[in-house]
Amino acid sequence: MDDCIFCKIAAGAIPASILYDDGAVLAFRDINPEAPVHVLLIPHRHIATLNDLEAADAALIGQLFLVARRVAAELGVAESGYRTVINCNRDAGQLVFHVHMHLLAGRELGWPPG
Repeated sequence: MDDCIFCKIAAGAIPASILYDDGAVLAFRDINPEAPVHVLLIPHRHIATLNDLEAADAALIGQLFLVARRVAAELGVAESGYRTVINCNRDAGQLVFHVHMHLLAGRELGWPPG
């Protein structure tokens, strides 16, 4: 998508602090962190929302979680704990309409979150 900021980051057109990239999934630091560790994980392929997923996307979405586990370990927060969040549509807080997972850590995270 020409106007999608995450597609532009994945294509290298907008700089980001990249932590992981395997060609299918990209992980980078959030520019407006909500926790000491705040990483965004996105599929390279544009998928607007969770509602747009198809059965063929199951492995890709699973890969998001595996990359989250890997990044959490590399950043040293796997043992203390981290939260993963995927918002779907505006009322849930989705601001960029490209499926993405937030990985939050580095402090105690309260519940309920919203």
